[in-house]
Amino acid sequence: MMDGSSVSGTARIGPNAIWQIVPALDRQIGIEARQRLMQSVAVDVPLPESGMVPEGEVIRLHRAVTEALADLAPDVMREAGLATADYILANRIPAFAQVAIRALPSALGARVLAAAIAKHSWTFAGSGVFRIEGHRPLMVSITHNPLATGPEGTCGCDWHAAVFERLFARLVWPRVKVTETACCTAGASACRFTIAAAQV
Repeated sequence: MMDGSSVSGTARIGPNAIWQIVPALDRQIGIEARQRLMQSVAVDVPLPESGMVPEGEVIRLHRAVTEALADLAPDVMREAGLATADYILANRIPAFAQVAIRALPSALGARVLAAAIAKHSWTFAGSGVFRIEGHRPLMVSITHNPLATGPEGTCGCDWHAAVFERLFARLVWPRVKVTETACCTAGASACRFTIAAAQV
């Protein structure tokens, strides 16, 4: 099981965890306010060639959004999560693999996609540990999730939930529901998500 720790011991996360928040913030609060917010927590927009970014930068930005924007934060994080998944679909999952997953029965397609997500979980879980906990329904978790930055006592992993939602909606269930059933901010050891076809 891989996590986001580099050989030097510094955890890192994919730059989309910052990149996709920028346009979401620009639409919600404007470019100048977004720049001030990022400056206040010493986070810059990663350059295209920067590769994985230090986990601490991502945590600071996610927390700043949650703490500074209150009611706007869930929408910002959801928009950023959906955009992150769109980037993954456009740039990280080959077209032939997407066609193959869509052609499978949904239960099998969900298993294949979940396994692919687990294989690359170090890009979005950082120092946390991603696990598949069950398949009927599909349940996944991120132990010690570093991006669990919602208000204390709540389930607030809107970014991760949105990433899962878009990936499974595009490749497995056009109507999908992702439910966070436990969260590190509410005292759990792991953030847990149930992913299943939405009831019509």
